[in-house]
Amino acid sequence: MAFSRRLIGVSILSCLLLLSSTATGDDDISRAAPANASSSCNNPYRMVLVKLWIDGAEHESIGGLSAAFGSLLSTDTKNAPRLPATYTKPLNGCSSSSFKLSGSIALALRGQCDFLTKAIVAQAGGAAGIVLINDQEDLVEMACPNNSTVSNVTIPVVTISKAGGDVIDKYISAGKKVEIMFYSPDRPIVDYSAMFIWMMAVGTIFCASFWSEFTTSKENDFNEQSPEVIAGGSREEDDKEILNITTKSAFVFVITASTFLLLLYFFMSSWFVWLLIILFSIGGVEGMHSCIISLVSSKCKGCGRKKLNLPLLGEISILSLVVLILCAAFAIFWAATRKASYSWIGQDILGICLMITVLQLAQLPNIKVATVLLCCAFLYDIFWVFLSPAIFHDSVMIAVARGDKAGGESIPMLLRIPRVSDPYGGYDMIGFGDILFPGLLVCFAFRFDKARKKNVLNGYYIWMIVGYGIGLLFTFLGMYLMNGHGQPALLYLVPCTLGVYVLLGLLRGELKDLWNYDSESTRVADSLLEDA
Repeated sequence: MAFSRRLIGVSILSCLLLLSSTATGDDDISRAAPANASSSCNNPYRMVLVKLWIDGAEHESIGGLSAAFGSLLSTDTKNAPRLPATYTKPLNGCSSSSFKLSGSIALALRGQCDFLTKAIVAQAGGAAGIVLINDQEDLVEMACPNNSTVSNVTIPVVTISKAGGDVIDKYISAGKKVEIMFYSPDRPIVDYSAMFIWMMAVGTIFCASFWSEFTTSKENDFNEQSPEVIAGGSREEDDKEILNITTKSAFVFVITASTFLLLLYFFMSSWFVWLLIILFSIGGVEGMHSCIISLVSSKCKGCGRKKLNLPLLGEISILSLVVLILCAAFAIFWAATRKASYSWIGQDILGICLMITVLQLAQLPNIKVATVLLCCAFLYDIFWVFLSPAIFHDSVMIAVARGDKAGGESIPMLLRIPRVSDPYGGYDMIGFGDILFPGLLVCFAFRFDKARKKNVLNGYYIWMIVGYGIGLLFTFLGMYLMNGHGQPALLYLVPCTLGVYVLLGLLRGELKDLWNYDSESTRVADSLLEDA
């Protein structure tokens, strides 16, 4: 086709080489723990909302984290005081402030002395509470030094990120009156947004599996008589554009993905993220274009017959050109409004269309290749989420997913949905890799069942789609049990899909067939039988 589907190659690399971990939201903050009446150094770390008023006008809240010492915070605004914010002087808050702190919330910068000392100094100066501003974008857990069990601090102590501190500093530096109230509302037990993420992920793989059935079932007779242009290209062209993954490419993935992830970790910047946004937009346009054209062509066989001959694009159908323009406009609108509260909708639509198209173009030939690819991805995911802190003093995968050095930009290779029932906001999200890698196996199961004419019960597809759904549930359970820490979802998804597939094949005595299966040979053999 003129607007070649091979343009998606760039985006396939971006998808497969980037994020495979599932994160709980924009802020990697601990899940709220039950309230504890203790006034010692053993208070639970709780998420905090720091509510701001600028010259009397209410402002957006800032996320924070309470300390292991100090008074416990109210869970609602009724019992939380609203007080003016005042910087300590010196700003590090390590010695008595020359500024009056009585009846105010003290603001101090991290560094020079421990957190407990800053809180004691602010309390001695008459402050009603203290906000400690971190020098990094994450929230630090503030414990008592030297394993102390007694703090003698009776005021609330909260930490906020550097970005949150910059917001407050901007208004104070402008001479505006800043008032602060902080409280710690309980988070809901059930995260409804996670349920929608689950449905989007499972639904994407389900649609990708049946996509050829949705879009070719009414064309079969027509295709047998003439290889006319379908969705802007010929049937023969589509066959040639199928990318069969090999064992060699699976090993290359680990090396290339790790290299690219390290580049993002060390050299992440807003321009780097913008490059990813452009690549994602190109892939999303191609994915959406392919999905729409194939659906329209399946319902209206003659819609793509009228063509134009254009410079650069060559011969292209009018339908394909119109859809291309609309898809490009959609992607440009999303990119221009990507920081708006509703931008997740456009990102998810582009991402789902891209992944459905990728799963049509990239295919696993047999279980042998699937085992190599998924095991490599399994180890890759675990290492960069859980083991990389031993080398880099930070979880590389999670740091990249958070976009710590991205200048306020976020990586788009994620499906995300806002946590509407969570008072702390943020997003639940899942990386494309957590859908694409298991999705390749699920789609292979669908093709294998169809080639072997297996029904639902003695086939493999239903077990794969159910296994994937259960694996995602285990992922969300893992996030809950680990206080919202980002999880390597493939740790749960690979055993629930590949593990189940291999076990079923072994029990049914079909593992050898699955291991050495050749879809191309099977297709040719079936064609010869039909001709005979």
